[in-house]
Amino acid sequence: MASALKTEIIYCVILLHRLILGLFNFMQAYLPGFALGLSLILAIGAQNAFVLKQGLKKQHVFLVCTICALSDAILISLGVSGFGALVERFPIVEQIARFGGAAFLMVYAAMSFYSAYKTRHSLNPEGSAPESALKIALICLGFTWLNPHVYLDTVVLLGSISTQYSDNIEAFTLGAISASFVFFYSLGYGSRVLIPVFQKPRAWQILEVIIGIIMSALAISLLR
Repeated sequence: MASALKTEIIYCVILLHRLILGLFNFMQAYLPGFALGLSLILAIGAQNAFVLKQGLKKQHVFLVCTICALSDAILISLGVSGFGALVERFPIVEQIARFGGAAFLMVYAAMSFYSAYKTRHSLNPEGSAPESALKIALICLGFTWLNPHVYLDTVVLLGSISTQYSDNIEAFTLGAISASFVFFYSLGYGSRVLIPVFQKPRAWQILEVIIGIIMSALAISLLR
């Protein structure tokens, strides 16, 4: 009886040890993936500015956040699966994204400047007429897939770094993907705390101008 109990205790200890070791190995790859994925999307850019704007408007926030996060998940998966090497081998992919993205950003910058001028009378960011989900989805997809930095950073850079974690690539990939979901949903829904500030017409105009400047600067940088 005592011998059987002792055997069960030893078995539980061994099982617990393997579980802790497995969790430790998982976190060794997951945390670097999360940190790297977060660092690549933290910078203020066209996509993040668009998510912030939709969050302030409370229009199609879930749709926008989901598109951005899922797009990142696809790009990250492509990067760790070796697609980054293909992009480096065929630079035409980056060139198409560069010029297409520049044109797209310039158009949206013009729209932002025009909106800053036209919506001077609006006292509430939510008060603007809601745009269709299809239009918002297409704009969001444009910000994501027409951005050449996505292919250079998310696909090539993250893909190359992922080779250091080949023994636990799934954990590294999951970490990078989860960082995108955490960031975009936090940005989209967290921006609502700023709504009292943007009830002032001037604040909303300033945001539109800042977004227009960001878009224009990014477009110009792509054409250099």
